[in-house]
Amino acid sequence: MDNMNIYHILAISGMLSPIVYTAMWILGGKLQSDYSHIRDDISSLFAVGAPNKRLMQSFIIASSILLFLFYLGLHEGLKDGGAIIGPDLFIIASILGILIAFFFPLDEGGEMITWRGKMHLILVIVMGILTIAGMIALWFRLNMNPYWSTFATYSLISAIVALILLIISGMFIKGKYRGLLERLGVTPFQLYYFILPLMIYLNN
Repeated sequence: MDNMNIYHILAISGMLSPIVYTAMWILGGKLQSDYSHIRDDISSLFAVGAPNKRLMQSFIIASSILLFLFYLGLHEGLKDGGAIIGPDLFIIASILGILIAFFFPLDEGGEMITWRGKMHLILVIVMGILTIAGMIALWFRLNMNPYWSTFATYSLISAIVALILLIISGMFIKGKYRGLLERLGVTPFQLYYFILPLMIYLNN
């Protein structure tokens, strides 16, 4: 199999990740009658004791692995000869996502009481910060490249918007609208997770 086919497959893997993630919380909300997309955070769907924990966890694991596989080929797929730091930050962030899905669910009822529940929040924040740093690193790497300059601008804007929304979500983490704020907060990440592999697909 030649490199072009490999990059296409990895890009498709990346594009599927946010689709699987979004399908997870939409389906989870439908299956759990007392769940509110406005009040409840997404992680509550695979928290300890959640009624559909196994199913929701399998969605999260699949989404995280799909993204990880894409990131493995991102550096070479960009074909610009730039620094590897951005793709490496994304790889580390995606590994944290896999660890969260397997080992660090929220406590029962979506609470953060035990060390495992608290580690869930810490790792989610670190993962978000690493991803934002990766976006900024790609902006530095690609902004002078004629083919990638528009995407580089989008990458910087995504990083700024994601950081602002991440801070807002953190400020209201115990509020009655935390579910809505979290969904707004993950939107720039999920869009980025789709658009970046789409660009890799089109560029290869």
